[in-house]
Amino acid sequence: MKQLTHNDVGKYWDDNAEAWTKLSRMGYDVYRDLVNTPAFLEMLPDVNGLYGLDIGCGEGNNTRLIADCGAHLTAFDISSKFVHYAQQKASEDQLNITHCIASAVELPFPDKTFDFAVATMSMMDLPEQEIALAEVYRILKPGGFFQFSICHPCFTTRRWKHVRDEAGREIAIECGDYFNPIVNEIEKWMFSQVPTELRKGIPKFKVPHFSKTLSDWLNIIIDAGFTLKHFVEPYADEETAHKYPAVADTRVVGYFFIVQCRK
Repeated sequence: MKQLTHNDVGKYWDDNAEAWTKLSRMGYDVYRDLVNTPAFLEMLPDVNGLYGLDIGCGEGNNTRLIADCGAHLTAFDISSKFVHYAQQKASEDQLNITHCIASAVELPFPDKTFDFAVATMSMMDLPEQEIALAEVYRILKPGGFFQFSICHPCFTTRRWKHVRDEAGREIAIECGDYFNPIVNEIEKWMFSQVPTELRKGIPKFKVPHFSKTLSDWLNIIIDAGFTLKHFVEPYADEETAHKYPAVADTRVVGYFFIVQCRK
């Protein structure tokens, strides 16, 4: 396979956008809704009255939640279809969010435009992550923060499978090939909770993935000029795991990694 670029990635996400939007809005993106997004919002500094940028907004779920915190948001995605769905929903909800089609490696904004930037589960899907980080640094005002979530670098590995006890309870994850990251490959999958009947006629998502080791991630953030401030590895609490068994496996290993850094 040829080396993928951000434009190639955009085409894959255009193909995913309709099914992703439909299924996530039906409540099947349980890891986002029950684990990752609540932790992301809890970690987010006070953004009331601040001007922020949402990088790779998708269908706009998290954009809308952050706008509800009082931020003035501009949101973009490289997929025109995702931007269409995000705009449509924001308009229905009467939210004043500016949407546009753009690439994270070519931000169409002047230097020092925004007080903060966020990216929820989009940075690991970019082949040019170093360029994207430099662009985020450029458009932030001095003292501005960037908060983003990615698949956990230590546990989203090439070799990966569940390990269960005699009762069928998940007790561990077998993972390996950590130093042989998934790069320039297309992963095919669907939200795990989508019922069998609903899966008929809906193709699996095709998601380009460009993983790094944890140290590589931290180093490229520092190399972009940022100061590391805070980290979270979210997981379902015991009550949530009991009520929603689908996310109980987040208590076994870290599925997500949230980073906050400042210019």
